[in-house]
Amino acid sequence: MTTIPKDSNTGGRRPVLKLAAASIASLGAAFALSACTSVAGFTPTALVRVIDASYIAPAANVYVEGKLFAGNIGQGYIGNYGTVTPSPNAAIEVTPVSGATPSVTAAATLDASTQHSVFITDNGASSTQYVVTVLADQSTPAPSGHSTFRFLNQAPRTGAVDVYMVPSSSTLADTTALCTDIAVGGICGYISFTSQTVTMVIVPTGTSVTSTTGTTITGYTSSPIALTGGEVRTVVIVDSQLTSNPPVQALIADDAD
Repeated sequence: MTTIPKDSNTGGRRPVLKLAAASIASLGAAFALSACTSVAGFTPTALVRVIDASYIAPAANVYVEGKLFAGNIGQGYIGNYGTVTPSPNAAIEVTPVSGATPSVTAAATLDASTQHSVFITDNGASSTQYVVTVLADQSTPAPSGHSTFRFLNQAPRTGAVDVYMVPSSSTLADTTALCTDIAVGGICGYISFTSQTVTMVIVPTGTSVTSTTGTTITGYTSSPIALTGGEVRTVVIVDSQLTSNPPVQALIADDAD
């Protein structure tokens, strides 16, 4: 049996009653707060950013719900997240800064407390038409001790690719591909792995990496990436503009930390 110490002024009972009364009051306040559907002065928002991976389409302006969201952007542009009013049918428009390229519109569901990317590409080497896709982004950090990556292939000259995340303690030949055969326009969705320092290697699908001794691999190799846990990243793969080796470049966007 637990003994409650007595209070010299009250005979031991009033402090217990005070504590009970305070607990009841706190519980009542908690119920009152939980019943509220909104907090005065707070307006829920959605987060949106723009990623431009268009291959030949001209510089663009991006409008969300009629307001300029990103101006005069081209391939390689990754914007920061900005707030917009949630909408079940938000209007998104991409227009050329100049020239006769047609504008393109899209509609997206932008719920409160969500993140999205307006992803701009084009429809091939024979046309400068924009293609707009609205992607749902992961907004919560990866679990402790893990990192999460997503890969978007927009490298039409190179074609399908494989992606390796090579630990500093290992070699490419000993590493299993994280994503394989990502087609042009394809997405390798969010994948989590143990956080450590890695080198990202991207090669055309079909490239043999099982024996690299004395062999130059035609592919992209990043600088060492120190991952400490919680990172969520989107990697956009585009054709290299200057060389055939590496055939692609990687643009890395921060989704969450």
